[in-house]
Amino acid sequence: MPIRPLLWRHCVRAGLFTLFLGLTNTATAFAAASGPAAEPVGSDTGTKPDPWFAIGGQANWIDQQTFAFRSPYQGKNSFRSGYDNALSHLFDVFVAVRPLPGLEVVVNPEMMLGGALSDALGLGGVINGDVIRNPGLGQTPYVARAFVRYALPLGSDQETVPAGFYQLPGHRPASRLQFTAGKLGTNDLFDVNSYAGSSRTQFLNWVLINSGAYDYAADTRGFSYGAAVEWFQPWGALRVGTFLMPTTANGPDLDTDLSRSGGNQIEVELHPHLQGLERPATLRVLGFLNRAAMGNYRQTLAQTGVGAVPDIASTRQPGTVKYGLNLNVEQPLADDGATGVFGRLGWNDGATESYAFTEADLSLSLGGQLSGRYWHRPDDRVGLAVAIGGLSPDHAAYAKAGGSGFVLGDGNLTYGQETILETYYNLRIWGPFSLSLDYQLIGNPGYNQDRGPISILGLRMHVEQLYP
Repeated sequence: MPIRPLLWRHCVRAGLFTLFLGLTNTATAFAAASGPAAEPVGSDTGTKPDPWFAIGGQANWIDQQTFAFRSPYQGKNSFRSGYDNALSHLFDVFVAVRPLPGLEVVVNPEMMLGGALSDALGLGGVINGDVIRNPGLGQTPYVARAFVRYALPLGSDQETVPAGFYQLPGHRPASRLQFTAGKLGTNDLFDVNSYAGSSRTQFLNWVLINSGAYDYAADTRGFSYGAAVEWFQPWGALRVGTFLMPTTANGPDLDTDLSRSGGNQIEVELHPHLQGLERPATLRVLGFLNRAAMGNYRQTLAQTGVGAVPDIASTRQPGTVKYGLNLNVEQPLADDGATGVFGRLGWNDGATESYAFTEADLSLSLGGQLSGRYWHRPDDRVGLAVAIGGLSPDHAAYAKAGGSGFVLGDGNLTYGQETILETYYNLRIWGPFSLSLDYQLIGNPGYNQDRGPISILGLRMHVEQLYP
């Protein structure tokens, strides 16, 4: 598609969305002026009352194209080897209200249009974090998040909550028990990272947004129903959560039978202060255990006849267990945290099939973000990261025999670790608008040395607005 018409189409859609947000802000400002005022926070009578509600919206357009690459063979789930172009559009709005002190209610409708290169198949590190893994699911609006959050104070100290999506700005207890329940993303609470956690303004690749080996509970859109408890203290936090798993791998429906299915995780967060650095690091150690009707790679191969193609669905049994560990670290370096580095290291047992996130049993990522302050563009950001993913021996043997999962399936495999390099420049144009150029280089796509490497060029336009 020619670049000029594409940019024009982006600009028209962004302008219409911004007009909608402007009208929304006018209405909410009037409502705020006429609505009930929140109680002042703290002992300072001059403290501005916290807002009792917040509203916001954002839109993300991602255009990606790839070029022909080496591919002596391909299967039904392969990343296609010819020139290709794909455009995705993601729109979402949210409303958050505080009906009682400490209690928040958040609702977030969302809509995803367009699609991904190769229908988001053929890679462990899928290249567009906005797309769903089931293109046949439809492109109608849906409720992505609808949850309640309650903070129970454990002390008198308060901390400031900045304006942001899916939360109310203001103040909250620094030491607290926080309860969250409803529909949301498991990764809204677990495995978060300030420098690699959003496809809206940061990296686009799935295994940079989260650890590839963390097979967190989610439907095909990336959301689930569940509950979590978080204990926040000055030294860090401890969080525990349980969420519904899909009924089938990458399925749209969630299994409500908790006796045989569920995604459970526990995460410890620490804030060590390294000598010579002004800001503390954040270290998160996570363990997860999933139960679902998963198949077993080794058993599937053992019962597959000579010359037949193995099918993981043949060994699926309710209550099958997958478990794993993940280490996640971030370290602000300068510019009030706008410049910093991050890393993740993840592992799962690799015996049972990848079921909910992506197909990876080992995952390592390292990278950083640099503020544009050094070239007089303080709102711009540059990101650079590398990721390495791997499969367990049983998983690789299953793919070698021609087996397919919900993401991978070349029909054959000469195994090699999948390597990903991604870099972006996020340019703040003005106000709510930003434009990003993105490049990804993927070696051994789908863990297959016979194919690739793949180069992907990306253009992202983002617009967002928050009130207050």
